[in-house]
Formats: sequence, structure tokens, C-alpha cells
Amino acid sequence: MDDRLIPVSADPPNAATPFSALRAAVVPNASFYVRCNFSVPAVEALTWALIVDGSCAAPMQYDLADLRTLPLVRSIVTMECAGNGRALMDPVPDGTPWGLGAVSAAEFGGVRLRDVVAVARPSPETVELVFTGADSGVVDPEGEVPYAFSLPLAEAASAEPILAWEMNGEPLPEEHGAPLRLVVPGGYGMQSVKWLTRITAVERPFEGHFVRKYRYFGDVEELEGAPVSRVKVRSLVLDPEEGATLPRSETSISGIAWSGAAPIAGVEVDVGEGWMAANVEPSSHPHAPRRWSVSWTPDRIGPIEIRARAWDLSGDQQPMESRWNANGYANNVVQRVTVSVAGPEVPRG
Repeated sequence: MDDRLIPVSADPPNAATPFSALRAAVVPNASFYVRCNFSVPAVEALTWALIVDGSCAAPMQYDLADLRTLPLVRSIVTMECAGNGRALMDPVPDGTPWGLGAVSAAEFGGVRLRDVVAVARPSPETVELVFTGADSGVVDPEGEVPYAFSLPLAEAASAEPILAWEMNGEPLPEEHGAPLRLVVPGGYGMQSVKWLTRITAVERPFEGHFVRKYRYFGDVEELEGAPVSRVKVRSLVLDPEEGATLPRSETSISGIAWSGAAPIAGVEVDVGEGWMAANVEPSSHPHAPRRWSVSWTPDRIGPIEIRARAWDLSGDQQPMESRWNANGYANNVVQRVTVSVAGPEVPRG
């Protein structure tokens, strides 16, 4: 992992993206957050193959050269770990103690998942596709298992999921799933299986370890045991940063917002004077983060708390307080940034 990342755990390797890197349209590969459930596997690209099998009329095997014969697509995608914000819950649930740095955006390039799977001709009885990676480890109670996750066939057959070998115009880095990973725009990161080796069509819902793990338990707003799926609406204040000292003059508060359920509808900011509507910039990519900003002139010196909240076109809005669940998933609570205003008073008007 690069030293521009913020280490969270060493084994398996997990590291957060610094807020400074989130200001760019896409996060450089070296600063893109790293999330692993197991150790990074050793995958030899020259002998690697992707197998598409299961309930298929024509099982297939692809190498990278085969995949490159299919139409190339690129998409900017906001990738977020389902545990992002876990450390802000009270009490903090077990799991990787993510703050707010388990999110990044990158332009992924590859082929549409549906173009690859269609050739294998899944049976009409297929309900899901199971994606298996080369990484594996010991879990309770099964013992040694590979990382595997599933998608409903209807979602897998849409135009959005990508089998990516490229990240920001460069070969996919090892820690991000080289030589090939699944990318599911709008879904939490656990769906975007890395080091992909097999896609299996199944005629009954997959019940593997990680599908059972990524569910809501003890959440007052979710059905008990409901699967974690689409990314909940969230905004981040990127400028000014926590602890910054500001002059008592006009300044800009800015950040990003995203949602996997629906496009961002608006962002508003509060500095203790009531909510102010922020200007939200348009985006040419539906799953890229939206930039927002608002101008503000402090009316007093001393500590001031900045809060920003976003909502999307589905009507979902960030909550003011963390909503707890047993596994610490999808905590999209409003972020609070404390700054200090100093300096002489600047006349208004």
C-alpha cells in the first residue's frame, strides 16, 4: 500500500483515502482506498482464466485477450465500503474500524458483464450469478472459503456492471483485483468482487458466507436480515478540513455527495445559522460524485461546527444521528467538521 493512504489494518491490508485525494474528479490509484477480507492473492496474469459455468447451455473460458475482443466501456464509479462510517457508531460494532475514508471514485475500463455472460447462455431458470475471487481464508463456521458474492440475474444483465481490467487508464493494480474485477456501480464495494476467476449461474439463491454476512441486523429502519445492497446517500465536507483556522471573511465550504439509489437532488450546509442550500455541480457520469459548494462569511470568532447533508431523488436524506446495526453497515450519518474562526471582524455589505 502507498504511504499516501491512511493504514487501518495490516493483515488483511486495509487503508483509507485521505480527504485531500477526494477533491479530484477521480482518485489516483495510489490513493484509492484498499479493502480486503483476506490477504492479497498471487495471481499470474499469463495463466489466469475466467470461467463462466453453472446452469449454462454453453460454459465458457476467457483469457484477457478474449475479453479484449468485446466492446470496451469506461465509467466513473464511486466505490464505497459498506463499513464506511462504522467507527462513528455508538457503541462501535465489530469489524474494520473505518472512519469516513473508505470511499473513492475511479474510471474503470473493461467490458460489460452481460456481454460476457450472454455467450454462455444461462438457463431460463437462472436466478443469480455467483462471482468467485482468487482470495480465500478461514471464516467461522465454514473454515477455508474463497471470497464469493452474488447478484440477481436481472441486475447482472443490466448495462451497468463491468468486468474491469483498467483503472484510471492504467492496468488494474494488484491490490484492487488484477487482472480482472467486477465493478457494480451504485452497489456497496463487497459486491465488486476482486481477482475474479469464476462466474457461476445458479437456479436458487446463493447462501455463501459473505452473502449471509452483509445483512442488516438490529437496524430500526431495515427489515431484520435484509441484504446490504445499494449505497445510501452521503455527503462529505472536504474544505475546510477538521481543525482548520479560518479568517473572519468570506470563505467557501465545499465537498462531494453521492448515492447508489438515485441521483443527488440537493445538498445543504449548516454552520449554526440555519441550513443553506449549496450549489451542486452537474456530472457527466451517473455514478460519479457530485461536487457542491456554498459561500459563507463567519459572523463570530471561535469554534464553529460545519454540517452538510444530502438527499437524493428517491427522497432519502442523511440522518442527523447514526443509525446503529450489529455489523456497522451503511452509516451515512451527517458529518460534523469543527473549525476555528480567528482574526478581525470584516464589515458586511
